[in-house]
Amino acid sequence: MNIMKKNMNIRKIKAEDVEKFFEMSCQIDEETRFMMFETNERRQRVTDLDGLRQKINRAVSGIDLVLVAENDDKELLGYMTVVRGEFNRIAHSAHIVVGIKEAYQGQGIGRKFFAMADKWARENDVLRLELTVECTNVNAIRLYEKSGFKKEGLREKSMNLDGELIDEYYMAKIIEKI
Repeated sequence: MNIMKKNMNIRKIKAEDVEKFFEMSCQIDEETRFMMFETNERRQRVTDLDGLRQKINRAVSGIDLVLVAENDDKELLGYMTVVRGEFNRIAHSAHIVVGIKEAYQGQGIGRKFFAMADKWARENDVLRLELTVECTNVNAIRLYEKSGFKKEGLREKSMNLDGELIDEYYMAKIIEKI
């Protein structure tokens, strides 16, 4: 069931979003099998929010990009992280992770995230955007391909979902300068 709100805002994350961001991420983990964390795994592994604060601060400072979607009630609905390569030889590339609450999927949030990521990449000398996606996640693959990503390879048996080994595609996009 999709829930449509009149006003949906996509914005860069703020330092004060850390707790809401964590809770939204945990909810997305519970709703889907397509994210890295299993249900409750994030809550078990994250004993304090200092690491998340550091990641958010990297984005707030402009090194990386974290976008959030929120509704009229300021509830966080989804996110995109774009993390730049740490070392000089890969500083021109960035890895993307996207998560959107189930009720808000298919409403254009992902398209807006990718448009904003492309703009950020151009402004920050990031030439290559990359991600991985489970081969069975056809809706995400469709979104990524519409956003200009191409399959570059197959990561065989890269994910273990309840004892079933799942393949992932490695996908990337080269950002052309305008």
